[in-house]
Amino acid sequence: MSAEDLENYETEMELALYREYRDVVGLFSYVVETERRFYLANQVDLQVRSAAGEVYFELRLADAWVWDVYRSARFVKSVRVVTFKDVNVEELAKAELAL
Repeated sequence: MSAEDLENYETEMELALYREYRDVVGLFSYVVETERRFYLANQVDLQVRSAAGEVYFELRLADAWVWDVYRSARFVKSVRVVTFKDVNVEELAKAELAL
């Protein structure tokens, strides 16, 4: 497989992921961004925690979809993320979900 073939394959995978996102976004109420992942979810619980003087975030999602081109099963029942980095949670109005 040449470098060009690999690049074409990755481009096709990303396009298929975008199309899947477009098809499922209307099923979810929240968009969640962490330093490693992008999620769509219907339930979000974000808690600020501290231990030994360090502040971190504990994020729990239910009924979620994960933006990850290399993941075969993107729909997940629950997700738990613990991070020291920023977390962005946005509740989407149904009008915003229309593409």
